[in-house]
Amino acid sequence: MTALPGADIGGYVLAGGKSSRMGSDKALLELAGKPLILHAVTKLHRVCADVHILSNRPELAAYAPLVKDLHAGCGPIGGIEAALEHSPHEWNLFLPVDMPFLPTSFLTFWAVHIASQSASGFRLALFTVFGTPQPLFCMLHRDVAWFVREAIECGEYKVLPVLERAGRGLAEAEGLPLSQVFCNPSWSEESTFCASYEGTGVGDHEPFDKPTEAQQMVKHLWFANLNTLEEFAEAEKHLDALDSSDDNHCK
Repeated sequence: MTALPGADIGGYVLAGGKSSRMGSDKALLELAGKPLILHAVTKLHRVCADVHILSNRPELAAYAPLVKDLHAGCGPIGGIEAALEHSPHEWNLFLPVDMPFLPTSFLTFWAVHIASQSASGFRLALFTVFGTPQPLFCMLHRDVAWFVREAIECGEYKVLPVLERAGRGLAEAEGLPLSQVFCNPSWSEESTFCASYEGTGVGDHEPFDKPTEAQQMVKHLWFANLNTLEEFAEAEKHLDALDSSDDNHCK
């Protein structure tokens, strides 16, 4: 499946981690017969104008073009810096390689909704899930690039504080309240969403217009990262909730 028509969004898979808790490269661990990297690339291809992998590992280039860090040893913020410097798009969607259960319907609606709010001031978006911010799954406007670059130059590598500083700086520069620039809603198993593309210019996106029954049953896994073998074993019990296992891969 190709990207949404009219969605000028760059897609980037964060896949530069060392997978120390998993004991092996989790990007290439297979779930439902496909490596995690392919699950992530498949989802982003449905939403984004183009898709790249943020990693220095050449073996991942078989799944999408790589974008390598500009500064080594900075962690995920280094990948975000490289992506924002690389991307020609106004908005960019970042997805961790180990988050396979996030439904395409949710990903699509959220990304398109955020991008459609540029004129009202939005420049950053992420979620706080079960009380914990999740900054690696985020939508970032190109205006965030300067703050990321400055943080790396100062040796500040924690993603959340950098994004929070960017939000405050952009809000102050535009004379807007922080909530109008930095979207950070809370999410729990009780949270719901209704996908509506009215006013976004992309139309309905069947067959991924709403979560399936199987996906609704594992809402607690939507934002879950697979960091350990135990978490991976639990994920294998819910393969029917994946919606990224049927597409043919297009690099």
